Amino acid sequence: MPETSPQEATRGLWFGVASYGMWGLFPLFWPLLEPSAADDILVNRMVWSLLAVVLMLLAQRHWGWIRPLLRQPRRLAMSAAAAALVSVNWGVYIWGVNSGHVVETSLGYFINPLVTIAFGVLLLHERLRPAQWAAVGIGALAVAVLTVGYGRLPWIALTLAFSFAVYGLLKKKVALSGLESLAVESAFMFPFALGYLVYLAARGQGTFGHTVPGSYGWGHSGLLVLSGLITAVPLLCFGAAAVRVPLTVLGLLQYLAPVFQFLIGIAVFHETMAPARWAGFALVWAALALLTWDALRRLRADRVTDLPPVAVTGLDQATAPAATR
Repeated sequence: MPETSPQEATRGLWFGVASYGMWGLFPLFWPLLEPSAADDILVNRMVWSLLAVVLMLLAQRHWGWIRPLLRQPRRLAMSAAAAALVSVNWGVYIWGVNSGHVVETSLGYFINPLVTIAFGVLLLHERLRPAQWAAVGIGALAVAVLTVGYGRLPWIALTLAFSFAVYGLLKKKVALSGLESLAVESAFMFPFALGYLVYLAARGQGTFGHTVPGSYGWGHSGLLVLSGLITAVPLLCFGAAAVRVPLTVLGLLQYLAPVFQFLIGIAVFHETMAPARWAGFALVWAALALLTWDALRRLRADRVTDLPPVAVTGLDQATAPAATR
């Protein structure tokens, strides 16, 4: 990353706080869209995200990346797969929030770096440091404890963590910026989302453009349109942060989102936390603290010896967020 002035670095830090802060506050927005069902909210978000991102690209006159991408079928195929995965991620997240499982959705994004490490070992054949192995072991123990605490496998958290981890791997290979990738993924999702909206409308189950006294009206439709904008705006802030602050800083900032989600679940929605759930979350946080300590220690060692950074694994790799929530 090129050297940036202290003023630009400070701006970048605040852009990063803004992006992850907005992602962390998403649980306050999706309940506003009730009584729309999760599938209705999801397809509206897909449709209006494309409109929002196209307007932003028009404002920036940023189109030069499209033609080279269209000449690369492999990257397009991976983008299509990424679009399918982010659809699953968005759908489960919206359903989880609106079904009273905000704390469990936050767990998914806490677990995500640990899943990224596991993928690094299993798929990329990376070699982990002892601290990273310890963190993975603690994370596996945490899932076992949380399974006892919830009385079931925490499938919402695991679905979010695994779908986002695979999505991140695909985005790393496609190598587009956050706004560019959202444009491509939204374009892939758009015809299916629009078709499903038409299907819901034909069955009388769609809520966009309908006015039912005491239920929803044009204000509700406006909120559905707004879902596209609130999907794109954090990406702009993230992009502004990514060019101004080190990747390590972004990696630490990414925990703002699940922390906010967890606090909202406890303080706003008053979700219950049995002792076993607290124990499971404590283990996850311990694993993440160990990863953070190990990554910062390795970074300091590299700087002291004035060597190029080592190949990234674990938290180091997880500090390149997929940047779409």
